[in-house]
Amino acid sequence: MIRIDASARVSPLADIEDSVRGTVIEIGPGAVVDAFVKIKPAGGTGDVVIGENSVINSGCVLYTGNGIRIGRGVAVAANCTFAPTNHEFRRKDLPIRQQGFRPGKGGIVVEDDVWIGANCVLLDGAVLRQGCVIAAGTVVRGEVDAYSIQGGNPMRRLGQRENTGEPA
Repeated sequence: MIRIDASARVSPLADIEDSVRGTVIEIGPGAVVDAFVKIKPAGGTGDVVIGENSVINSGCVLYTGNGIRIGRGVAVAANCTFAPTNHEFRRKDLPIRQQGFRPGKGGIVVEDDVWIGANCVLLDGAVLRQGCVIAAGTVVRGEVDAYSIQGGNPMRRLGQRENTGEPA
């Protein structure tokens, strides 16, 4: 089931596939889904929720897998991949494509006011706490501290957002 708020802007060039397994894809008020964004039910029955006033830029791919929750005011730059699913691969006597999927790690959670730079990959179990910044090209797994600035592969802490006391 696909639910798009009347005030959301979804490009006619975005590709949002409806689920045959009951996955819900919800795009909240004021959210923007740019051209060439792909949302694909695959690897599980998790829902995708894109929060109020969040922006998903061109070329991003979101697999539903074990679910994706994106908070309010999140900015996702171009060509990011959200992969909240994991193929099973342990048996060498059976082709990988016939092995199904591994148990989930909780999907992907992106809290409010997060900025994700271009070409990032978010893996199952990633939790991006409020206000964090992820540098371009980073592979994200596990929990990211609130208001921290992280980047690289492997990901490491680069700094912290600060309150300068100056008006925005």
